[in-house]
Amino acid sequence: MEAASIPTGERSILERSPLARLPDRALKYGLTALAALILALIVYFFIRLVGQARPAFAKEGVIGFVFGNDWNVGAEHFGALPLLVGTLITSVLALLIGVPVAVAAAVYATELCPLRLRGALTLLVELLAAVPSVVYGLWGIFFLAPKLQGTEQWIADRLSFIPFIGGGLVTIPNYFITGLVLAIMILPIVSAISREVMSTVPADHKEAALGLGATRWEMIRLAVLPYCRSGIVGGAMLGLGRAIGETIAVTILIGNAPELGHHIFSQGYSLAAAIANEFGEAQGVHRSALFAAGLVLFVLTLLVNGIARLLVVRAARASNSAASGQSAGGMVPVADAAAGA
Repeated sequence: MEAASIPTGERSILERSPLARLPDRALKYGLTALAALILALIVYFFIRLVGQARPAFAKEGVIGFVFGNDWNVGAEHFGALPLLVGTLITSVLALLIGVPVAVAAAVYATELCPLRLRGALTLLVELLAAVPSVVYGLWGIFFLAPKLQGTEQWIADRLSFIPFIGGGLVTIPNYFITGLVLAIMILPIVSAISREVMSTVPADHKEAALGLGATRWEMIRLAVLPYCRSGIVGGAMLGLGRAIGETIAVTILIGNAPELGHHIFSQGYSLAAAIANEFGEAQGVHRSALFAAGLVLFVLTLLVNGIARLLVVRAARASNSAASGQSAGGMVPVADAAAGA
């Protein structure tokens, strides 16, 4: 043992030389620089948008611009509230319609679909992401909107007692058609993320639920969906961000009317559509107002991403707590649910 000892002052044969560790350090510092560059780029975009939007904010005020209800280019009055409301309404409609369908498609593809059809179904859903947004817009305005106008009017007449849903005449285009088409557009990304998360559910959890007498639906409800809660929430928020930033399809479908609609079947406007429609001919304060609209859209997207991060973290903690409780209690909740059924 003494003969094999390393003399003092000499490097061990197991110790790597500084030159050998150079690639690791280069990779570490390179990736750190790229991450810092992304953050610097976001800060740069924000500063540039603020600088370009300053004339509009100076004329209208920040509060007056964001919450003003008068977008009149001819009179040089720029209140972005109709644009902001149109963006939020169509995005929320897309979320409410698209996420349940996307999650249902993911559940069917992972748990219920025959194996020989699973690949074809997954491919068909993912192909929806390959369709250009202008095609969605034209299909929605020339085919979908005329076909659904009668149904929309029937709903508006029957639900006239519900504010903002019933009452009034249905116009083409409108908020609802825009939200419906956006729901189809976000379906691939939400479904893909949900499907990938569901495929990671341990088989032991599902087999334990079935072994305790749960039906297939009870197994999905008690073992699969709670485990995937954080991933589904993250996918939904990514879909919401996609819907908020969509431009061409919304420009075609929403109606480009810079006023607050009285119900979801009336025309409206959005931040992205206003920028796309008016930026080419904008000058002076009008151009600055469009930059300010872009800044509002930028901040709104950041807020959505921040809220999404918080929801994912909370959902992950809830899933971990439920998994720990099931592990400690020997799947007692599943057994109770199966016995109650």
